[in-house]
Amino acid sequence: MTKSELIDAVALSTGYGRAQVKRTIEMTLDVMLNALEKGERVELRNFGVFGTKMRNARKAHNPRTLAEIDVPARRVAYFRPGKEMRNRVS
Repeated sequence: MTKSELIDAVALSTGYGRAQVKRTIEMTLDVMLNALEKGERVELRNFGVFGTKMRNARKAHNPRTLAEIDVPARRVAYFRPGKEMRNRVS
C-alpha cells in the first residue's frame, strides 16, 4: 500500500476530504520523523515501536577493487512490531 492508497482508504472510510486526510497523514509522519531525529522513541500501542540505534563503525570491502573501506558509525532507524500486529500478520 502506498501513501496515496492509504490516503484514499482513510478518506473513503471517514468521509473526510482527500486533501484534509493527506495533510493529517503528512503532519503525523512529520511529527514522528522529528521525534526520531531527536533520538526519541515513537510507540504506537498495538502497532509497534519506531526508534533509532547506533550502528558501530566497521571495515568493509569494495567488491570491485577489494579495497578496504572504513564505514563510520551512524544512527539507523528501526521498527519493532507490536504483539497485536505480529498476531494479525501471522
